[in-house]
Amino acid sequence: MKKILLLVFSVFSWGILSFSPTVSSQTNTQPPRVAIPDFVDLVEKASPAVVNIRTTERTSNQQAQGSTPGIPDEQAEFFRRFFGVPLPGAPNTPRGQGNRRGQPEEIERGVGSGFIIDSNGIVMTNAHVVEGATTIYVTLTDKREFKAKLLGADKRTDLAVLKIDATGLPKLPLGDSSKVKVGEWVVAIGSPFGLENTVTAGIVSAKSRDTGDYLPFIQTDVAVNPGNSGGPLLNTAGQVIGINSQIFSRSGGYMGISFAIPIDEAIRVADQLRTTGRLVRGRIGVAIGEINKEVAESLGLGKPRGAFVRNVEPGAPAAKGGIEAGDVILSFNGRDINKSTDLPRIVGETKPGTSATVRVWRKGANRDLTVVVADAEPDKAVARKSETPAPQAGTANKSLGISVAELTEAKNKELGGKGGVEITNVGDGAAARAGLRAGDVIVRIGDADIPGIKQFESVTKALDPSKAVPIFVRRGDATIVVPIRPAQK
Repeated sequence: MKKILLLVFSVFSWGILSFSPTVSSQTNTQPPRVAIPDFVDLVEKASPAVVNIRTTERTSNQQAQGSTPGIPDEQAEFFRRFFGVPLPGAPNTPRGQGNRRGQPEEIERGVGSGFIIDSNGIVMTNAHVVEGATTIYVTLTDKREFKAKLLGADKRTDLAVLKIDATGLPKLPLGDSSKVKVGEWVVAIGSPFGLENTVTAGIVSAKSRDTGDYLPFIQTDVAVNPGNSGGPLLNTAGQVIGINSQIFSRSGGYMGISFAIPIDEAIRVADQLRTTGRLVRGRIGVAIGEINKEVAESLGLGKPRGAFVRNVEPGAPAAKGGIEAGDVILSFNGRDINKSTDLPRIVGETKPGTSATVRVWRKGANRDLTVVVADAEPDKAVARKSETPAPQAGTANKSLGISVAELTEAKNKELGGKGGVEITNVGDGAAARAGLRAGDVIVRIGDADIPGIKQFESVTKALDPSKAVPIFVRRGDATIVVPIRPAQK
């Protein structure tokens, strides 16, 4: 019996030993475990160069007394940034401030963050942090506080550069945001809700995230809240790769999505702000829109790409260069326009006075035009047109389900004298389903211009009911394109 048990044990032992090399081999082929980074040294080195920024505003006592009770002061930045309006009611009056009626008082506006990029006192932050401030205070980690001078701010890129009267300051090293990879660890340091030197960490969630602004953002899941704005986003080497600027939130607090301005773009803007106080930005004078799949197919583009020109400002570089409403801009000076928001960024980076080649898609073919880029001007308010006269009786068109009329002389002049037909009535057919409405002016169908009713009737008679045709419509100051499948004759 003992011999049998010994034999069994020996076989069992041999089995373990004989398979152990195989187990070891499989273990060695598995990917190595990645340790969670230790941010202690990084934070100790970087924190002294991160500053707290608070702003104040001079206002009358009557304004200060208009505060809305029950709303925390630290929410002021959120309301101003994400809703474009001040906090309902002015913030509370600072402690120790007098309340003499009618006397100007200095009230707190909000808090934010920033970081030192030059040891001689140059600080970078967001433009919205210092917007409208009478006085800007910068506080260092050693509790020294300085009044800051605003060297320049650019609202569109949301960047500002400040100067404080100090030397020998610690500064943060700058990284290369073009080398940032999705999934890498990042750290944010700032003053959320006024809590100075707060550190949060996470990963890069996406790159080149388009939020409609001039700059493509770095998206992260780092906890960023109101007050973090203007603070640095650091890689694991302690280098600044972005400036925390925006959050996605339905509550005003952190929801796992935050956006940072890439440092490469930020430094380009900051250099101009430091030297001239303003950002020189190119413009060509077009209003643009995105192109969806249905419109792209109806125009013969194949896939959605480019920027659809909704309107061309009279006398602007685009108009002088021959760009027309209804064109699709495919490239600018050799750089492809994959989506509409690419265009203002590329044009904005172009030096005013540059003669640029613009490739447009018009009537089923590419055309190369030359446009001389101008210096950007403040956005112009669109003048309200006088009330449009009631349209005249129209001619019915069954294939599109609409009635149209010739333009009045005044209407034609208002639209640049190129003609068109005005929709006087929309039934329940294809046009109604596509969103056309009375008052719209049809200027082109497919590749055919529509100067009047005669051409309109001729073109619509030849439409193929099996294919969607792009209808180019002027509505207000914009041109829109609507794909419509004509009804069977």
